[in-house]
Amino acid sequence: MEHMTPKLKLSIMEVLYKAKATSRGGRGGNVKSADGILNLELRPPKEMGGEEGYNNPEQLFAAGYAACFDSAMEFMARRHKLDVSDADLIVEIGIGRDPSGEGYRLEADITGVFPKGITDAQAEQLMNEAHGFCPYSRAVKGNIDVRLHHTIKS
Repeated sequence: MEHMTPKLKLSIMEVLYKAKATSRGGRGGNVKSADGILNLELRPPKEMGGEEGYNNPEQLFAAGYAACFDSAMEFMARRHKLDVSDADLIVEIGIGRDPSGEGYRLEADITGVFPKGITDAQAEQLMNEAHGFCPYSRAVKGNIDVRLHHTIKS
Protein backbone atom coordinates (compact mmCIF):
# COMPACT_ATOMS: atom_id res chain seq x y z
CA MET A 1 0.00 0.00 0.00
CA GLU A 2 1.42 3.34 -1.06
CA HIS A 3 1.70 6.03 1.59
CA MET A 4 0.19 9.30 0.45
CA THR A 5 1.00 12.55 2.16
CA PRO A 6 -2.02 14.82 2.27
CA LYS A 7 -1.59 18.14 0.56
CA LEU A 8 -1.27 20.89 3.11
CA LYS A 9 -3.47 23.86 2.62
CA LEU A 10 -1.23 26.76 3.57
CA SER A 11 -3.93 29.37 3.88
CA ILE A 12 -7.70 29.54 3.99
CA MET A 13 -7.69 33.08 2.58
CA GLU A 14 -6.49 34.72 -0.58
CA VAL A 15 -3.22 36.34 0.48
CA LEU A 16 -2.93 39.82 -1.02
CA TYR A 17 0.48 40.67 0.44
CA LYS A 18 3.07 38.99 2.62
CA ALA A 19 5.65 40.92 4.62
CA LYS A 20 8.90 39.16 5.37
CA ALA A 21 11.41 40.14 8.03
CA THR A 22 14.49 38.45 9.40
CA SER A 23 15.80 38.79 12.95
CA ARG A 24 19.27 37.98 14.13
CA GLY A 25 20.06 38.30 17.82
CA GLY A 26 16.46 38.80 18.98
CA ARG A 27 15.86 41.73 21.31
CA GLY A 28 19.57 42.53 21.31
CA GLY A 29 20.16 42.22 17.59
CA ASN A 30 18.91 43.38 14.23
CA VAL A 31 15.67 43.05 12.32
CA LYS A 32 15.26 43.84 8.65
CA SER A 33 12.63 43.49 5.99
CA ALA A 34 13.31 41.42 2.90
CA ASP A 35 13.38 44.57 0.74
CA GLY A 36 15.86 46.26 3.10
CA ILE A 37 13.67 49.33 3.72
CA LEU A 38 13.29 48.40 7.38
CA ASN A 39 16.66 47.71 9.00
CA LEU A 40 16.80 48.34 12.74
CA GLU A 41 19.13 47.59 15.60
CA LEU A 42 17.05 46.38 18.55
CA ARG A 43 17.67 46.49 22.27
CA PRO A 44 15.40 45.78 25.21
CA PRO A 45 13.82 48.94 26.64
CA LYS A 46 15.68 50.64 29.48
CA GLU A 47 12.96 49.45 31.89
CA MET A 48 13.96 45.88 31.07
CA GLY A 49 17.70 46.40 31.37
CA GLY A 50 18.36 47.67 27.85
CA GLU A 51 19.82 50.79 26.36
CA GLU A 52 18.13 54.03 25.32
CA GLY A 53 18.22 55.09 21.71
CA TYR A 54 17.12 51.82 20.12
CA ASN A 55 13.86 50.36 18.95
CA ASN A 56 12.32 47.27 20.54
CA PRO A 57 9.73 44.73 19.38
CA GLU A 58 6.92 46.34 21.41
CA GLN A 59 7.43 49.65 19.59
CA LEU A 60 7.28 47.87 16.25
CA PHE A 61 4.09 46.06 17.24
CA ALA A 62 2.53 49.29 18.55
CA ALA A 63 3.36 51.10 15.30
CA GLY A 64 1.89 48.38 13.10
CA TYR A 65 -1.20 48.02 15.27
CA ALA A 66 -1.74 51.80 15.34
CA ALA A 67 -1.54 52.13 11.55
CA CYS A 68 -3.84 49.16 10.98
CA PHE A 69 -6.41 50.20 13.60
CA ASP A 70 -6.40 53.80 12.32
CA SER A 71 -7.14 52.55 8.80
CA ALA A 72 -9.98 50.38 10.14
CA MET A 73 -11.39 53.35 12.07
CA GLU A 74 -11.24 55.59 8.97
CA PHE A 75 -13.02 52.87 6.97
CA MET A 76 -15.80 52.68 9.56
CA ALA A 77 -16.07 56.48 9.68
CA ARG A 78 -16.59 56.62 5.90
CA ARG A 79 -19.38 54.05 6.25
CA HIS A 80 -21.08 56.44 8.71
CA LYS A 81 -20.23 59.51 6.61
CA LEU A 82 -18.08 60.93 9.42
CA ASP A 83 -14.84 62.86 8.95
CA VAL A 84 -12.07 61.60 11.22
CA SER A 85 -9.16 62.72 9.03
CA ASP A 86 -7.86 64.86 11.92
CA ALA A 87 -8.13 62.03 14.46
CA ASP A 88 -5.07 60.50 16.09
CA LEU A 89 -4.86 56.85 17.03
CA ILE A 90 -2.48 55.89 19.82
CA VAL A 91 -1.53 52.32 20.66
CA GLU A 92 0.43 51.51 23.80
CA ILE A 93 1.80 47.99 24.11
CA GLY A 94 2.77 46.84 27.58
CA ILE A 95 4.90 43.83 28.35
CA GLY A 96 5.16 42.13 31.72
CA ARG A 97 5.65 38.81 33.37
CA ASP A 98 2.85 36.34 32.84
CA PRO A 99 1.04 35.75 36.18
CA SER A 100 1.45 32.00 35.58
CA GLY A 101 5.20 32.47 35.92
CA GLU A 102 5.76 31.22 32.38
CA GLY A 103 7.39 33.94 30.30
CA TYR A 104 5.87 37.28 29.39
CA ARG A 105 2.53 38.65 28.23
CA LEU A 106 1.44 41.69 26.26
CA GLU A 107 -1.43 44.10 26.74
CA ALA A 108 -2.72 46.96 24.62
CA ASP A 109 -4.38 50.30 25.26
CA ILE A 110 -5.85 51.90 22.15
CA THR A 111 -6.93 55.53 22.30
CA GLY A 112 -8.74 57.42 19.58
CA VAL A 113 -8.36 61.20 19.83
CA PHE A 114 -11.22 62.58 17.76
CA PRO A 115 -11.77 66.04 16.30
CA LYS A 116 -14.52 68.37 17.47
CA GLY A 117 -17.81 67.47 15.85
CA ILE A 118 -17.56 63.78 16.70
CA THR A 119 -19.74 62.89 19.68
CA ASP A 120 -18.73 60.55 22.50
CA ALA A 121 -21.28 58.02 21.24
CA GLN A 122 -19.91 58.18 17.67
CA ALA A 123 -16.32 57.86 18.91
CA GLU A 124 -17.19 54.84 21.04
CA GLN A 125 -19.05 53.21 18.15
CA LEU A 126 -16.16 53.82 15.73
CA MET A 127 -13.62 52.40 18.17
CA ASN A 128 -15.72 49.28 18.77
CA GLU A 129 -16.41 48.74 15.07
CA ALA A 130 -12.75 49.28 14.14
CA HIS A 131 -11.72 46.81 16.84
CA GLY A 132 -13.98 44.18 15.30
CA PHE A 133 -12.65 44.90 11.79
CA CYS A 134 -8.90 45.48 12.29
CA PRO A 135 -6.80 42.42 11.37
CA TYR A 136 -4.42 43.09 14.28
CA SER A 137 -7.32 43.19 16.75
CA ARG A 138 -8.72 40.02 15.29
CA ALA A 139 -5.30 38.33 15.51
CA VAL A 140 -4.84 39.10 19.20
CA LYS A 141 -8.46 38.53 20.24
CA GLY A 142 -8.55 36.31 23.30
CA ASN A 143 -4.76 36.32 23.58
CA ILE A 144 -4.00 39.72 25.10
CA ASP A 145 -6.01 42.28 27.03
CA VAL A 146 -7.02 45.16 24.76
CA ARG A 147 -8.64 48.25 26.26
CA LEU A 148 -10.30 50.88 24.08
CA HIS A 149 -10.41 54.57 25.03
CA HIS A 150 -11.40 57.78 23.31
CA THR A 151 -11.30 61.52 23.82
CA ILE A 152 -12.52 64.49 21.84
CA LYS A 153 -10.05 67.28 21.04
CA SER A 154 -10.90 70.57 22.70
